[in-house]
Amino acid sequence: MTQQVEDQWADGLIARRAPEPGETSAPEDEDQEDDLEFEPIGGPYVGAVRGRLDALRELVGLSRTRIAAEALAEAGRVLDEASARQRLSARHTVVAVAGATGSGKSTLFNALARSQISDTGLRRPTTGAPIACSWTDGAAGLLDRLGIPGRLRRRPLDSAGADLEGLVLVDLPDVDSAVVSHRQAADRVLALVDAIVWVVDPEKYADAVLHERYLRPLAGHAEVSFVVLNQVDRLPGEAADQVLDDLRRLLDEDGMALGEHGEPGATVLSVSALTGKGVGELREQLGRFVQERGAAARRLAADVDAAAAELRPLYVADGRSGLDERARKDFADRLAAAVGASAAGEAAEREWQRNAQHACGTPWLRLWRWLDRLRGPAAQRTRADAEVEEEVTARQRVEQAVRTVADEASAGLPAPWAQAVRESAVRGAEGLPEALDELAAREELERGTSPRPPWWPAAVLAQMVMTGIQIFGGLWLLGQIVGVFQPGLIVPALVMLGGIVGGPLVEWACAVAARGPGRRYGQETERRLREAAAGCGRARVLDPVATELLRYREVREQYAAVAGPG
Repeated sequence: MTQQVEDQWADGLIARRAPEPGETSAPEDEDQEDDLEFEPIGGPYVGAVRGRLDALRELVGLSRTRIAAEALAEAGRVLDEASARQRLSARHTVVAVAGATGSGKSTLFNALARSQISDTGLRRPTTGAPIACSWTDGAAGLLDRLGIPGRLRRRPLDSAGADLEGLVLVDLPDVDSAVVSHRQAADRVLALVDAIVWVVDPEKYADAVLHERYLRPLAGHAEVSFVVLNQVDRLPGEAADQVLDDLRRLLDEDGMALGEHGEPGATVLSVSALTGKGVGELREQLGRFVQERGAAARRLAADVDAAAAELRPLYVADGRSGLDERARKDFADRLAAAVGASAAGEAAEREWQRNAQHACGTPWLRLWRWLDRLRGPAAQRTRADAEVEEEVTARQRVEQAVRTVADEASAGLPAPWAQAVRESAVRGAEGLPEALDELAAREELERGTSPRPPWWPAAVLAQMVMTGIQIFGGLWLLGQIVGVFQPGLIVPALVMLGGIVGGPLVEWACAVAARGPGRRYGQETERRLREAAAGCGRARVLDPVATELLRYREVREQYAAVAGPG
């Protein structure tokens, strides 16, 4: 009796159909069995896959304000599909049968199911919509996700067998169909299934559409791919082996790893769906593959790999990124030049020396300087014009300094992060010239007049003595001339000459003594202004740039976790 039933199913005319939505023909206990057999997949998402998913989710969150939504769309889709697949049955493996027109995929689909489920024929296209065949119950959620209606869901003849338990086989429309909607339906399902059986024939196994649009982009999915050379019954002698070797060569050129010698990769087989040659081996391979229950996680890992490869140009820098000490020092030097730190130091040094000369100079030299100051307004106007020109030059120097440090900080960074670094530098540079001007003015006010060393009063006293000697010698000489004192010109002349020579000599000695302190005073002034300008530039420009670089390094680490050790 059992043999008669099997023969009846084997005639290809009978295949069980899943009930349409709303139909009540299914027994109640079967619905309950579906509920009992449903099992979340959450368990397999552990270890490396779970860590990579978490890293990808974190990466997308950190990048939304820096990278366009279109560039993150594929990563978001992978996360959404991973979440959706995790909520569905872990006991089922969805395998799509895909191929080009005339490859015989529907015939192979029927041969695997041992039932005439999918229509076959010479008229193309034959398969217009995906058809599913499930060996066990509980796959309704998976098929709903694929968008396959109840009228296109079937059960095979040997659904009670254990070799393909948990398999959900889906026959797709032709991937090169002339009907656009057929190709779109195939592409949509290919993005959702756990594994793919690619069916090729001896005439179109090297078809450019199949390799360029599907096999090459999905080369990273080799571990969940089967490549089946169908219709080998049409090849005479050793031609089947030659075509199969050439197919392996093409797959290798596509970058698809082949699962040979125990290594992970795509399974390549030759079959004849019409005669049954090799179909049993394919069923056996699929059975082992399904029983492992790792296809969903492998497919997900491959999808994450593909998303990481697509995102790589957005996260991986060409070279070492960041600001080194040389760049920071160069920026500080440029700001110091813009604020006039060196000129301020030289001015402070000159001011010290002027004060020394003023304090220690002869009275006659002070009188000459007083007369010189009376002619000062014209010189002040010239100085004011020079200051206006210097202010314009200083603003240009600040802008150039900001552009230079932004270019150095963004050198080698991926475009979105380089743009973010430059924008942060530009924002920080707004108002920087004015802040540096205020800084210079404040430093000048705080500096005030140069301090007076302890030896200046002694020098002033010496000058007063030399001046007194000059006056005394002059009065003595005048008294001898008018006859008040007895004649004797040599002594008063020598006294007067000593005062005249002693004054400049004291002034020269004071000038020599003031060089060292004056230089140190100027250097200290320059140092304070340089440090103040560097601090202002660091707070306004370097710190925001460093923040962006730190953010990039953070997302770069997350990307490394997404990309995995490879």
